[in-house]
Amino acid sequence: MTQKPHKERIRHSFDRASGYDGAATVQRLAARQLVTRLASSLNGHSPKRILEIGCGTGLLTEQLARRWPDAQIVATDFAPHMLERAKKNGTPNTVFAWMDAASPTVEGPFDVVCGNLIMQWLEQPAAVLERLGGLLAPGGVLAVSALLDGTFAEWKAACAQEGVQPATPCYPEAASIQQWVPWLFSGVWEAERCVQVFDSGLAFVRHLKATGASVPQPGSQPMGAGALQRVARRLEQGGGAVTWELVYGCFRKPAVAGVFVTGTDTGVGKTLVSTCLVQRWQAAYWKPLQSGLADEAGDTTTVTDLVSQAECYPPAGAFQASLSPQAAALAEGVVIDPAHLALPQTEAGRVLVVEGAGGLMVPATDRLMMLDLAALWGLPVVLVARSGLGTLNHTLLSLQALRSRGVAVAGVVLNGPRNPANSQTIAQKGAVRILAEVEHLPQITPATVAEQAALFPSWAEVCAQGTGCETR
Repeated sequence: MTQKPHKERIRHSFDRASGYDGAATVQRLAARQLVTRLASSLNGHSPKRILEIGCGTGLLTEQLARRWPDAQIVATDFAPHMLERAKKNGTPNTVFAWMDAASPTVEGPFDVVCGNLIMQWLEQPAAVLERLGGLLAPGGVLAVSALLDGTFAEWKAACAQEGVQPATPCYPEAASIQQWVPWLFSGVWEAERCVQVFDSGLAFVRHLKATGASVPQPGSQPMGAGALQRVARRLEQGGGAVTWELVYGCFRKPAVAGVFVTGTDTGVGKTLVSTCLVQRWQAAYWKPLQSGLADEAGDTTTVTDLVSQAECYPPAGAFQASLSPQAAALAEGVVIDPAHLALPQTEAGRVLVVEGAGGLMVPATDRLMMLDLAALWGLPVVLVARSGLGTLNHTLLSLQALRSRGVAVAGVVLNGPRNPANSQTIAQKGAVRILAEVEHLPQITPATVAEQAALFPSWAEVCAQGTGCETR
């Protein structure tokens, strides 16, 4: 008899999981954790429209409705019988619909797209997240959870001791799941371990069937009854504890189309690069915090002089001393109010170039570094670095700092004489795109800026590595 395709076996397994609600202890825990993390990512904002994928019997749906009772929830699943059970447990403002998460058929935009413990079942999870990200409104959040390799480690160890192959699913490794982030979205994956103790080894097997999680990988065969009983006894001898390796990801779509330009240090060429980007993309420009006005006219004036008809927003703070913004403000008896550091609203279809001050660890306020502002704004970063000696350490450390905070990196621009070895090393070791290499300009004029700007990729090309970043 021909075996059903793996996706159909998964669907059939979940449809037969009649005891799901009673057995889904870890699934309930994961749903609560996911909603808590989602609420933190929304930073106090209440979503109006939520899409849930893989809703199952409605464990996450219930949590979403309880947290945001006024939101419209579109709850979907590709297992019809599970969807029917979810409808019976339905909540107000919830619409239930059959849908395969890998091929969305609903229309956006949504403020939230979410799914609990579904990503490990998808054949191309990274591509699915890209498509789902395209359904989000600007500033929307994609919140999902998954199981990782190492889940059911005790059961697999018991199988190994009995010389049999476990028929449990194979889950993705932690390293591979880090790549499941929509292009130019901000956010990180965070792992958590959960342990559940079963009365017997066979109780664990029954649990897998009850929750629909007993579908083995294609090509593997279920073990015989005798082997199953021996492995179950091995598990009991170890105390009956079974580990789940959970991972949660909350990823925010940029609220506006644009980039945050920062550098590996001060004087690295951020303003020149920002000017080139404004010219190339016909973008708006904002330097939120400007210091050093006692020695120069300021970066906003520079951009205005070099790009005709450039739209520049005034700084939120402008100070005389050539110090960090925080120190320059204190020298004038001023305290920078973080509330004034909200992104300006650009006109529809216009890209925004935001230029930071100094490098990532330069203080903006008494509590916020430039890195904090990058994370707060959620804009992808263009990192400007020197091309010559010493750049590898500074650039790779800056990329590491950005990624540890979940800040997306659009690419690196190298400033100075061409250095193919450094460029190649940064691209490879930093896993980043080199957007452009700007050589020394004897004179910086509107004409030379226009010439250099033509060497930069278009905004469409920057966004082309994914589908989640479009101009509004």
